[in-house]
Amino acid sequence: MQEQELQQLLAFFKALANESRLCIVGILANRECSVSDLADLLDLREPTVSHHLSKLKELDLVRMRTEGNSHIYSLNQDALIKMNKDLLSTQKIASLVGDVGERSWEAKVLSTFVVDGRLTQIPARLKKRLAILRWLVEKFEFGRRYPEKELNAIIQQVHPDYASLRRYMIENKLMQREEGVYWRLPLDD
Repeated sequence: MQEQELQQLLAFFKALANESRLCIVGILANRECSVSDLADLLDLREPTVSHHLSKLKELDLVRMRTEGNSHIYSLNQDALIKMNKDLLSTQKIASLVGDVGERSWEAKVLSTFVVDGRLTQIPARLKKRLAILRWLVEKFEFGRRYPEKELNAIIQQVHPDYASLRRYMIENKLMQREEGVYWRLPLDD
């Protein structure tokens, strides 16, 4: 899930986590109302109702039309359907757990194998080794070319077996090598 979608989803749940706003949505799902009608139905002051409506309007969940001197509000069912389709699908919700689970798993691997910024050992299992290599490659700048000697010195700061780590980064397409010069490649997410 992209950051923008995540922020929209959080804003949606935050808006509806308020009991009064949830009641307003429920009332507007059944009929149109003015601010004073909603205030009477919910036993709230009109400024409070207006505040709640503005929060719901930010998410495009309510529509407003003018009738004489009154503003009449209704539920924007199209926006609710779009939100359900785009953000509240099972696939989108499931992707939240996948991202969090993967990040926490990598953090656990790093805490197991990295102590005081140094690698205690190179993991034998490929998945764990890849987590370590992704951490290691972050020590190199994009667009910068590193002579082999400089690359080895940087790797040695974290582990003495620079040759294996260098080879693993090349094999796993985290770095590229040509004529003794190395550079970082983008990470595949």
